Amino acid sequence: MDRESMEYDVVIVGGGPAGLSAAIRLKQLAAEAGAEVSVCVLEKGSEIGAHILSGAVIDPIALNELIPDWKAKGAPLNTPVTDDNFLYLTETGSFRIPNFGMPPLMHNHGNYIISLGNLCRWLATQAEELGVEIFPGFAAAEVLYHEDGSVKGVATGDMGIARDGHHKDSYTPGMELHAKYTFFAEGVRGSLSKGLMERFKLREGVDPQKFGIGIKELWQVDPAKHKPTTRSRSASWSI
Repeated sequence: MDRESMEYDVVIVGGGPAGLSAAIRLKQLAAEAGAEVSVCVLEKGSEIGAHILSGAVIDPIALNELIPDWKAKGAPLNTPVTDDNFLYLTETGSFRIPNFGMPPLMHNHGNYIISLGNLCRWLATQAEELGVEIFPGFAAAEVLYHEDGSVKGVATGDMGIARDGHHKDSYTPGMELHAKYTFFAEGVRGSLSKGLMERFKLREGVDPQKFGIGIKELWQVDPAKHKPTTRSRSASWSI
């Protein structure tokens, strides 16, 4: 089946913090070298940030290096951490763990409480201002290879396919995006990345990967009790 194709210097799979930061840095380096580099970002969500629901505490050191004037450019880092609370939860209550007993990485002074989705949306605007092309709503479904086995790019998924597999009237074949370099930033356990690891044996002779499961809740807090600059963490165990 013939598919339309587009050519880029760099194709980035994934419009999260890593993919967008990479796109911005590539454009910055190209500008410093007086070169023209075409960069595009594919994001499976309907918009940048659509699949990034997490709140987060961010250390701004990387952002300081990437975009030193991020404050002047309106980055959504508006709530600095001024207090840390660590609580142990029981069935009927809680008690606070003293801060001096926590390791340094649990101290968040100088960091910011943010919406990671909003940060990604802001990074996307910075990338587009530099000339990065961003395509939300298009998931990379397949890795393409040259005859010599090297990565050629990716193809987006076909659209307009019914549940039974037949092509509906709205059927549109996916598009191929070819690049000199393809950057995979699709997140933990990305399907394309897993295929690449297997094909190129990237996990041989290395320590096994470690994964953790996090459970998040959205709480509606009484405004009178809300302290925007306080970072609270809790833990509970059941045997």
